Formats: sequence, C-alpha cells, structure tokens
Amino acid sequence: MSGEVSGSVRTVLGDVDAASLGRVNYHEHLFQVSPLLPGDELDDEAASSAEAGLLKASGFESMVDATPFGIGRDAAALARISSATRLHIVATTGRHREAHYGEDHPMQSWDSEALAALFTADVADGMAADDAEVASAGPRAHVALARTADGRTIRAGMLKGGIDYWRISAFERTTLDALAATHRATGAPIMVHLEFCTAAHEVLDLLGAEGVASDRVVLAHADRDPDAGLHVSLAERGAYLGYDGFARPRTHSDARLLELTSAVASGGGADRIVLGGDVARATRYISYGGMPGLAYLGERYLPRLRALVGDDAVHAMLVANPARLLSF
Repeated sequence: MSGEVSGSVRTVLGDVDAASLGRVNYHEHLFQVSPLLPGDELDDEAASSAEAGLLKASGFESMVDATPFGIGRDAAALARISSATRLHIVATTGRHREAHYGEDHPMQSWDSEALAALFTADVADGMAADDAEVASAGPRAHVALARTADGRTIRAGMLKGGIDYWRISAFERTTLDALAATHRATGAPIMVHLEFCTAAHEVLDLLGAEGVASDRVVLAHADRDPDAGLHVSLAERGAYLGYDGFARPRTHSDARLLELTSAVASGGGADRIVLGGDVARATRYISYGGMPGLAYLGERYLPRLRALVGDDAVHAMLVANPARLLSF
C-alpha cells in the first residue's frame, strides 16, 4: 500500500496540506443544472449544505465538487458550505461532455486557447461569481470573482472534461487540449468523465501526447464497465480509477462492484482506486426529498467493502490515493 503523501491541495477555503484531508469522497455535486437532467436541479444552498452535513456525518472529511464551468456551479456557496460543515471541498473547473451544453450555449464556440485561459484563471486567480457572465463576456473579460466571507478569491483545485460513448467529438477534444494546457501551467489534476469506461486508453493517449502523465488523471465512472482486466491495465499506466456507481442496481449491483474492487485490488490496483458517489440528482438527495443520499457510500457500502478487502486497502482508497491525486 502507498505511504504518506506530501504537497498541497487547493480547497475553496485555501490551500491545505494533502495529509490533512482525511477521508475523501472524490466525486459529488452540491450544485448542478444541466439540460440532461430536467427537474433534477441541485440549486438550493440550504438543502445542499444539509446534504453535505450528512456526508460529513457518514465519515468523510473532504470531497470534490465535480461540477465544472457553465452547468450551475456556485463557488461562493461551496465556500459557505465548507465553513458551515467543516468539510474540505475542492472545486472544479473545466467543461463537461458536449451533451450537457445546449446548441446555443456560448461555450460551443470557444477554442482551446480561450478555454485554457479560463481554466487557468480559475485555478490560479479565482472563479467567477457568475459563470453566465463569463460565458457571455469571454474568458479575458473583467468579471467579479467569487469570494470567501473574509474576502479571499475562491480557486479551483480540479480540472474536468468529459467524452461520450466511444466518441470524442471536436468539442470534447478541444476541452481535453485545454485541460492539458492548464495542467502544464498549473499542475492541477484532471478528471475525465467516461461513458461506461469507453475510450479510457484513448483519453490517456491524447492527454499523454500533450504532456499530462497518466498519474495526474482520474477516470470517472470506470466501474460502469466492471472489467477488472481493463482496470488493471489502466492502473498499470498510473491512472486513477474513479469508482462511483454504488446504489445503482439498474446498472450494476453493489455486489458486482464489490467483486470488481476486490479483483482489481488483488491485481495490484489498490493504490489507484478512489471512491465517490456521483449522486448528482435532487431526486437522489435526502435533503431534497429523495434517496439514498450522500451518506450511502459511508454508511451502507464501505462496511461491506472493508469486510471484503480489509482496512489497509480501504484506507488507501479513501485517504492516501485521493490525497496523492489532488496534490499540486
């Protein structure tokens, strides 16, 4: 298993030592508004804060809010929630897969240079108070920045892109190019949304050709294709495997994901697995009136995982691996 980590992690309340993160949920959404999820908007700060409190009570000290630019993220609200819950929150910049943006969305026309300028500013200088203002005015426009209660700008600590099912559109390739440029400028880690873990090696190849080492990349939703051999091959390249498909029996049961995790860990991939919920919908948040909520991972899934793979492996997945991934 991996040992102690060093370096800093960029949270919404400032940079912190990676070793202080504790247990990390690598992938959730406290705010998100997308045309793909009508009626499932996460846009109520009080409800999202209450749900974050449930996550904290379930045993997590840190989380990544994986909502990138232009689909409802709210940096200032994340900072307020972090202060209220004492939960470390890492905010995200980047651009999701093309389907999350309508045909008339201003970001449809942005090239990789403009995107990289925006993403780099989000990491280095601070995120905008209103993404819509930036989308309309352009990445180099002077817009108000989101600030903490004591006046500090709120910076992103994760980069994100997304691709479709066995397809990387021109829109999505432009995003990957911009993420690579931003990574070269800032050192920030990269999350890539995959559809059922397709084109995973291709994404690593594209980013690698642009100077991004695979061990700076986490492949979100890798467990949507529970192919242990594929996952071990990705881990051997150094990439992190984002497992976040729990409580979705219509896709794969928790039992199947437990089997997958055990097999990949036994194959040498325990140091490359990170865990999250990606619950991402109002109808699945307790505080919005749905279920099973953000506490499901800690309260229902982790006891079963711990019994199967042991404390050391779970510690790696929750503490050491995400701290290493998120470190600058």
